[in-house]
Amino acid sequence: MPEIIAVILALFGGAGAGYVVRQTTLNRQQKQLSERRKQFEAELEQQKKELMLAAKDEAMKLREEAKAQTEVDRRDVKELEGTLRRREETLDKRADGLDSEAKALKQREEQIEALKDELRLIRQKQEESLERIAKISKDEAKQVLLDVVEKESREDLEKRLHSLERQSEEKVEEQAREVISTVIERLASEQTTEVTVQPVPIENEEMKGRIIGKEGRNIQSFEKATGVDVIIDETPDAITLSSFDPVRRHVAFVAMQKLLKDGRIHPGRIEEVVQKTEEEVQTDIKKAGEDAAYRAQVVGLPPEIIKVLGRLKFRTSYGQNQLEHAVEVSNLAGMIAEEIGADVKITRRAALLHDLGKAVDHDVPGPHHHISGDIARKYGIDEATIHAIMAHHDDIPAQTVEAFVVKAADGISGARPGARRESLERYLQRMRDLENVVNSFTGVDKSYAIQAGREVRVFVRPDNINDLEAVRLARQIADKIEGELSYPGQIRVTLIRETRAIEYAR
Repeated sequence: MPEIIAVILALFGGAGAGYVVRQTTLNRQQKQLSERRKQFEAELEQQKKELMLAAKDEAMKLREEAKAQTEVDRRDVKELEGTLRRREETLDKRADGLDSEAKALKQREEQIEALKDELRLIRQKQEESLERIAKISKDEAKQVLLDVVEKESREDLEKRLHSLERQSEEKVEEQAREVISTVIERLASEQTTEVTVQPVPIENEEMKGRIIGKEGRNIQSFEKATGVDVIIDETPDAITLSSFDPVRRHVAFVAMQKLLKDGRIHPGRIEEVVQKTEEEVQTDIKKAGEDAAYRAQVVGLPPEIIKVLGRLKFRTSYGQNQLEHAVEVSNLAGMIAEEIGADVKITRRAALLHDLGKAVDHDVPGPHHHISGDIARKYGIDEATIHAIMAHHDDIPAQTVEAFVVKAADGISGARPGARRESLERYLQRMRDLENVVNSFTGVDKSYAIQAGREVRVFVRPDNINDLEAVRLARQIADKIEGELSYPGQIRVTLIRETRAIEYAR
């Protein structure tokens, strides 16, 4: 029994303890909930305050911006009002000015009308006075005045007519001189053409097509490589090479013969043959110089002078072969020097070299006898010989017997009947002048005067001249030719800009 009571008491005790523990836990949880609620309410209150402050700041910012914009708009409106007010004032002033000008014009018109009336009255009184004084009518006075004017005018007209007749005679005479000059120039051109062309025989007419090539490539390559104009016309079994430079013409003639014989005619082969032919011609030039020195009995000349001397083989002066002329002058001068006791060695050497500059005068500016002296001095010729060379024309006085002898021998050689033709020399000089003018421009590689001086072909360096600059350069060349040269008709300037790309297949 006591055990049962103990168990019951234990149960009640456990239930009471559990109640106490549970009640304690509930109180603690309620306290935590209360604290969390207070914390949450405090956070809400803080966020509310922050939102209110942000809203106030934004409102203040918007208010300031609106105030600033309003101030700007007010200022702009004020400036616009000021501008409009100034314009109105300007228009008012202009209107006042126009009114003033209108009034002034009206006053001037009234004054002019008054002056016209006054002049009419004065003229009427003068006419009445004249009629009263002359006792003639107005028509009679007019007739008398016309007679006087006609007499004076007749004298003036006669003087004027005489002056016009004199001017007409002078103009007709000038035109006649121009016509005669033009005819002479045309005649000279025709004569020159005969001595500056070289016919080349061909096997058949089909060769002309091969020489021209597809789209003219072969003939263009040949003309560019040689500087010679190739004329292909209806002449049977022949073509014509034309150039004022005899060396170029000879190179072209030999090269064309080789190409026709070989049969392979194309741009690459043309350049190869022309280059080889030029080398052969240079060898011939050297041999010609050595032969001329031997025939003139002149020894010890430098090799460089021998080469320049040999070029005279292809040069003519007034129709006279220049190398033969040099040998002839040297022999004449030597014989004269022997007769009068002058230095034969100096005389022969100076006479042989006196026209040396004509071999290079198309490349070097200046008189040919000055160029001759400069070449001789460059390669160590003695001063006595140089003086005799440079004194064979009148601009440098001869101071030695040898110089007088060379000058006399040159005159004898050139004065013999049929030795010279002046038209050819002038023509060749004009061709050289034309090429020298073109070559003076920067970017020009080389140029050739063709078609008897009626056309000049200019080859430019493609790296230095572009397409637009090429057009401008052609115009500049034409303008300079017009300003510096005299020529009949017109000269065509053909400027060629060619770009090549070369690769090798190995």
